[in-house]
Amino acid sequence: MSKKITFPYHPQYPSVADLRSKAKSRIPKFAFDYLDGGCNEGLNLARNENDFDDIYLKPNYLRVGGEIDMSVELFGRQYSAPFGISPIGLQGLMWPNAPEILAKAAAKHDIPYILSTVSTSSIERIAEVSDGKAWFQLYHPTENRLRDDILNRLKSVECPVLVVLVDVPSFGLRYREIKSGLSIPPKMSIKNILQAVARPLWGIKTLQHGIPSFATLKPYMEKGLDMSQLGQFMNRTFTGKVDIEKVSAIREIWKGPLVLKGITTDEDMQAAIQIGVDGVIVSNHGGRQIDAGESSIKSLIKLAGNPQYRSKLKIMLDGGIRSGVDLARAHAVGSEFNFMGRPFMYGVGALGDEGGDHTINMFKAHLYQAMQQVTIEKPAQFAERLLIP
Repeated sequence: MSKKITFPYHPQYPSVADLRSKAKSRIPKFAFDYLDGGCNEGLNLARNENDFDDIYLKPNYLRVGGEIDMSVELFGRQYSAPFGISPIGLQGLMWPNAPEILAKAAAKHDIPYILSTVSTSSIERIAEVSDGKAWFQLYHPTENRLRDDILNRLKSVECPVLVVLVDVPSFGLRYREIKSGLSIPPKMSIKNILQAVARPLWGIKTLQHGIPSFATLKPYMEKGLDMSQLGQFMNRTFTGKVDIEKVSAIREIWKGPLVLKGITTDEDMQAAIQIGVDGVIVSNHGGRQIDAGESSIKSLIKLAGNPQYRSKLKIMLDGGIRSGVDLARAHAVGSEFNFMGRPFMYGVGALGDEGGDHTINMFKAHLYQAMQQVTIEKPAQFAERLLIP
């Protein structure tokens, strides 16, 4: 019989739905829409969550279980649980200082936090607050000079894993963002200003931490660049596809673990193996890029089911996970590690500085209970408890 382990979190917010509801009441509508929405009609966003419902687990009540151990080894490092925090752009707009809150919590709990190129804290600052444990997601720049400089900055802070985003050849058509004016640069209309005024704590925190900006990209922006020119800078600096040639060039430069995020098809998986990357994160960008795509979990089931792929690289998942039961389901169908973005931002939006700790402990508690329920000791054993009708 395994000994009882508890993970303390706020009892008023025991689920992602509770955190989302509270965060919605504290974040201005234009910022919440950016966090919460998908592209077009939001169909793929809904699939990401709903398709988990088709995965069932079977318990083994009479088996004598041993000590539960949620830890997972990944790229030579031991993590306390089989999940991490996804990269999200403009985090500090949704809740002030969110990148630092989450990076600190992840380091404290020994899980990975991935900083986005277009987040609102710099490579150097996140490396400092995370004790050098944070991963980095690269939006590939149009100029190799800029790419090389970012990679050199990552090497100087000993970034443990580089993630290259491949699924944004163009920005998704997101109706909620268009309506709210949350573009680059953000249009602070009278309506948006009134929304901000209606969320006074968000406003006070924003004043304390400063207006959010693309902190990692500041060294590459022209002096005197004003907000009206920011959109032109972003389009000029980051527009273009990430192809085999570009990833191969990074593989030559970056000697540490290299992961591609946004892989959903056999063609791209085979290319990733050909390039020699160390892992992939199966993801459809949170349903924010193409509404006609399939859910991330359905893509994972097909890719992780191929033993030739599994023998060559780590296969991870990002998209649609909203509970520890979803984490269990992901492992049952072949995920080796999992990432979540919106749930952690809901946590920070709901609970501020405590949101990172709360959400990590909440997911750990959920997952621990699921492991107890089906009587297993390690997350990988969920694959033995998959119910196949």
